[in-house]
Amino acid sequence: MVKDVNPDRFATARANMVEQQLRRRGIKEKRVLEVMGQVRRELFMPERQWPEAYADRALPVGHGQTISQPLMVAIMTEALELKGGEKVLEIGTGNGYQTVILAQLAAKVFTIERVRELGRYAERLFEQLELFNILVRIADGTHGWSEEAPFDAILVTAGAPEVPKPYLDQLKIGGRLVQTLYRYIREKSRVVKENCGQCRFVPLIGHYGWKEKDLNIH
Repeated sequence: MVKDVNPDRFATARANMVEQQLRRRGIKEKRVLEVMGQVRRELFMPERQWPEAYADRALPVGHGQTISQPLMVAIMTEALELKGGEKVLEIGTGNGYQTVILAQLAAKVFTIERVRELGRYAERLFEQLELFNILVRIADGTHGWSEEAPFDAILVTAGAPEVPKPYLDQLKIGGRLVQTLYRYIREKSRVVKENCGQCRFVPLIGHYGWKEKDLNIH
């Protein structure tokens, strides 16, 4: 949870992350770089992990979930091509770091987390950060959020056997869906798939994803 600490304590580490891990590896979108240089990643993990907050890797946050490597956050966010007025659906809130990045770049973020403890923790953190353009739902994220569809952009922070059909159904014509470093653009008569890179992600669990019993998750 948010601590009353000097926000400049990790300013150098954060700036180095942006330059060394993001800009030098091809992240070019100015708004993405600026936001990731402002959001304090340490606030989204236990205080004992703060010294690792800007490491070039994913870090565990409990319940079998992780906070993604900064580069993966930047690649997926950049691929959404957000301009500021979009309505975004995020699948897999986790501890909320990616959610906050999106909330700084879009008009409204609807985020779904299946693990209640993580979702409620993130929700309280958003309130403390006074980010009121985020709405959290605890549910099977593979169904999407049909009541709020269509979405300009959908970001899925977990891997599935294939893209769940509800996501494509809930995506606007011309909208972008990013899942496990593939981007899908919905056109009137087809869906265009583009490869944005390679990375391993936690499994997307639910009706249209992997089943817990098949993954031996308890």
